[in-house]
This record gives sequence, C-alpha cells and structure tokens, in this order.
Amino acid sequence: MSGCHGDSPRASLLPNPSIPPPRAAGDRPIIVAIVGPPNSGKSTLFNRLTGLRQKVANFPGVTVEHRMGKAKLKGHQEVFLVDLPGVYSLHPRAEDEQVTHDVLTGERADFPKPDAVILILDVTNLGRNLVLAAPILSLGLPTQVLLNMADDLSARGGKVDVAALSAELNSPVALISASKGTGIDRIQQFLLGTAARLNAPPARIELPVLHDIPKCRQWAANLGVRASYRAPAPPLWTRSLDGVFLHPIAGPLVFAAVVIAVFQSIFSWAQPIMDGLQQAVASSGQWLNQTLPDSPWRSLLVDGIWSGVGSVVVFLPQILLLFLFIGILEDSGYLARAALIADRTMAKFGLQGKSFIPLLSAYACAVPAIMATRVIENKRDRMATIMISPLMTCSARLPIYTLLIAAFIPNIPVIGGFLSLPAAVMLGLYILGFLTAIAVARLLKSSILKSTGSSFMLEMPPYRWPTLQSLGLRLLDRAKVFLRRVGTVILLVAIVLWILAHLPYSHGQAPDLEQSFAGMTGKAIEPLIKPLGFNWKIGIGLITSLAAREVIVGTLGTIYGIQGDEQSKGLQAAIHQDLSVAGAVALLVFFAFAMQCFSTLAVVKRETGGWRWPLFQFSYMLALAYSGSWLAFHVTRYFLG
Repeated sequence: MSGCHGDSPRASLLPNPSIPPPRAAGDRPIIVAIVGPPNSGKSTLFNRLTGLRQKVANFPGVTVEHRMGKAKLKGHQEVFLVDLPGVYSLHPRAEDEQVTHDVLTGERADFPKPDAVILILDVTNLGRNLVLAAPILSLGLPTQVLLNMADDLSARGGKVDVAALSAELNSPVALISASKGTGIDRIQQFLLGTAARLNAPPARIELPVLHDIPKCRQWAANLGVRASYRAPAPPLWTRSLDGVFLHPIAGPLVFAAVVIAVFQSIFSWAQPIMDGLQQAVASSGQWLNQTLPDSPWRSLLVDGIWSGVGSVVVFLPQILLLFLFIGILEDSGYLARAALIADRTMAKFGLQGKSFIPLLSAYACAVPAIMATRVIENKRDRMATIMISPLMTCSARLPIYTLLIAAFIPNIPVIGGFLSLPAAVMLGLYILGFLTAIAVARLLKSSILKSTGSSFMLEMPPYRWPTLQSLGLRLLDRAKVFLRRVGTVILLVAIVLWILAHLPYSHGQAPDLEQSFAGMTGKAIEPLIKPLGFNWKIGIGLITSLAAREVIVGTLGTIYGIQGDEQSKGLQAAIHQDLSVAGAVALLVFFAFAMQCFSTLAVVKRETGGWRWPLFQFSYMLALAYSGSWLAFHVTRYFLG
C-alpha cells in the first residue's frame, strides 16, 4: 500500500502529476470529489470512471485512506477524481468523517478544495441517503446527484421523478447503475461542463443548517414525497438468505462451511499455478547459471536475488486467491452479515461487532486493519482491537505456512475427503490466531482496557453480484502491493544477506556460510532458539523477517541457494533436511504469534501517539511466540517419539 506522510505540505497523492495547485493557478486539471454514504456504490463508480489510472494513498498527517485517479473525457480532456471516505453526514465524529468534511470545505492546507462534487446515493434507500444531500449542496460547489442502483429500483417496483428531484435540489440528477455502466454518459456531460460552471456557481437554495440532523431528516422525507419516490420492495431472496445467514445456529454453520471451502480451494486451485511458477523460477535460475560467466556477480544474481526473490514470488497465486474470495464475500454483502453474527460472540470477550471488520481485514494485512479501527468510537475498545489485530493470520504468513506445510504435512484427505490434511492444518493456524486474539482481548478488556459495553449498529447492504471489474482491480492492487514488497524489502534483504554470507573475504575467497558474518549472527542466537528446535539458519531467517514475515522464505531461499541445495532439491526438500517435524510445528506456531513486521509497529505507534503501546504489543507477542513454540516443539516431539 502506498502512502503519503505529513513531512511536506505538498506530499504526492496523485499518480502523475502530484497534487495540483489551488484553482487560482488556472492551469491545473479540475478536481472532482466523489462523496456518498457507505455501500452506495461510490467505489464501484470510481473504478469504472478511472479504471487502472488510480492510486491508493493516505492524507498527510492522518491514517485516512483515499484514492485518486484520472478520468479521460471526450476530446482527451482529463479530470482528477478523489474517492473520499464514505459518510452519512458532514457532522464529523471520527477521523475519516473529519477528513471528508475538511476536504469539501477547503480546510485542509495540504489539499486543494474540489472544484465540483459527485454525490452518489443508493436510490433503493433514498429516504435515508438524502440526509447527506443537504449539507453537501449547502457548500455551494457544482454538484451532480447520482441515484445509483437504478436497475434494482426498476426491477423491484420502485420509482422516482428525477426531473422533480432535480428541480427541488436545483442540481443535475441522474439515474445510473455503476455496476452495469448505465447512465455514465450523464457523468461525462457534467464533468465536461464543470469548467464552464466554475465561474458561475449555482444559485443557493434554502437548506437545513449543516449540523441540524433532525431537520435534514425531515427535509429528506419531504423531498422524497415531492419527488414521488416509492421505495422498492425488499427482494424475496434477500429475506430468504438473511433467514439462513443471520440464523443463530445456521448462520455460524454456514460461515464455518464457507471458511473451510475457501481454504481447501486455496490449496487445490492454486497449487498447479504455483508448481508452474516454481518450475519457471528454477529453470530460469539454471539458465542464468549456465549462461553467465563464473563471477561474484553471477552468484549474487542467481544464488542471492533469484533464489531469494523467486522463492517468495511463487506464493502469489495463493495470496490472490485468498483476496478473490474475500472480495466476493465483501462485494456480495455477506461479510456485513458475518459481522452481525460475530457481534454475539465478540461481546462475550469484551469487544463489539465493529471490531469484526478491522479484524477481518487483518487477514489481508494488519496495517489497514489498524487504520480501520478508527470507526470504533470507544477508545478502549479501539485500543484492544489494535493490540490483537496482528494475531489474525495476514497474507504475509501464507508463504511460510505453505512452505512448511508442503514440506512436512502429507497430502491426505480428512473429514470424509471434504478437506485435505494440509488445508486442515492451514485452517487450524488461522483458528489458532483468532482464538488467541479473542483470549488476549478478553484479558485486556478485563484489566488495563476495562470499559463499559457499547451498542453495535450496522447497515445491512443489499445482496449483489460482484462485478468482474471490481474484483479484477482489487486483485491487481494486491498483486502490485505484494510485488512491490518483493521488489523492495525482500530484494534488499536478499542482497544484504548475500553480502553478509560472503564476508569476511580471506585470501580472495568467500568463507563457508557458517563462518560468514551471516552465519556468525545465526550462531550467536542459536542457543536462544535451540530449545524451540531451530538451528542457526532458521535464526538468520527470524532476524531478517523482522522487516516483513514473508522475508524468511526469501532468506532461506538465498541461504540454500548459496549452499546449492535450493536449486538441486528444491527449497522444501532442503529445509526438510535441516528441520524436524517438531521444529516445523514450532516454527509455524512462532509465526502465528510473533510480531514480525516493522510496518505494523510503525502504524501502531502513529495511531496510539507513542512507543509505549507498540513496545507492549511487540513484547507480549514475542513472549507468546516463544512460549507457544517451546510447548509445540516438546509436545510434538513427545507424541512422535
């Protein structure tokens, strides 16, 4: 994930060029803000208008994420679109709502005030969504109101008089379907005409006071009547699905079945692609080794970079498959139901349903998950959620999990053939992280973070078919994030590790790996990790993986590449020689608990305002990792004899 921080007031937020200067300069493209309530289709519209010409970033000085992209209009004219955080009103109660308010009112010194606004509303819930229209229109910016999900409105017997609503709002209104692309031409017309309207702002209309929520609600209700709005009937299949998914017994069982199916699919579907990538990496490494002349540079390229980076790249299919399933569940509207079900369980451990969404996103990465905790109003609940988020099994753990499971766990069917043993072990690791997280939350909420209970309210989005475009852009974004880490952090570690493994030079010769600086570092910590079943090579990986968890796979690839094992036998076979089954189980448990991620610590420091909580988090997770690994090693060794 790319981000911009507050060191410079002109930190780059745009793909190219950087943030445009204020409009007074007269020579920059138009900036149009896309605003709307959550689940209104705002991001779907943004994706359709910008395609791949977009970038995710954070506003300088805060952890609020936004996206900016370029939309190309007729005549090759371009406008910049900013996708602001979803809000229900402009009365800010949380950090993301404050940012949306400040951007629209021009109160952020580091971001120019938008020239126009696209307000997107869910037409199937128009009465509730129109509450946001009053404060947005009162800003006096050229505004187009888009009534999204027009296809749902028509199919379910609803209606609205668009012309009457436009006259009441004194603003252009259009019915669209962002997912299907209908009505998008009306947006083009608005954007093309925005520049001409900049010199002639729309006439003001009498609107409720900005923060007077009751008046806004009454205004919205009256407006719906004058626009002949008839809400669509709830679809029968939505009620039927909710009857199952929200059932106190059937709901959790369905969720468990979905999770099991996801993990089984990750192993069975991704494996052929992973095997192909692994073969490609190995073959290309052998070709380079045979083609290039014998020199230290060949060793650096083949044994260091190719073995280290290539060992991690092969796990990209599994990571993308996981994100594909998460995207389908989220875009379909199912995850909101899962959050409601989870609230019943999480309340027993001192948390609330609002913690579920950040914790769920932590399965992708703890960094955005910790940022997402800002929706939790109770500060102690928010702190508890931050403290346990890294215990959820993020995608960075997938490479090391997959490597060890494939090397040590036989691929045999279990549970009547519905699940394979490797998938069951992987699922068990995810469950281990989750159960530990809620146990730690219970401990924190009954001691240092004790607080009174709070209510949980969540709007249920309608069930929808996920779009290929939305899923494709999500996967492309995650692939870019993963490959960016491979091309920066993991590449840098591979180069530094190769250098340390070839120093100190003596009589023009590199030392044996065990006598190198890297080997000496591993040997130095070996007494500490030997009780866990780890040797000095694993010790080197534990140190380098502090930068990012998946770095250990690249580190081991580099180590065994230097020794010649990675190319000749494969990384799985090489590590199988140096690690016992009990040691492999202990290493899996270590990575289930340890905080091996500097980026996460930095975000926690930023969110909590100091180093006290990040150091506490790192320490308690390291203690969990060490004690859990020690126990796992000795118990496994006892049962295996």
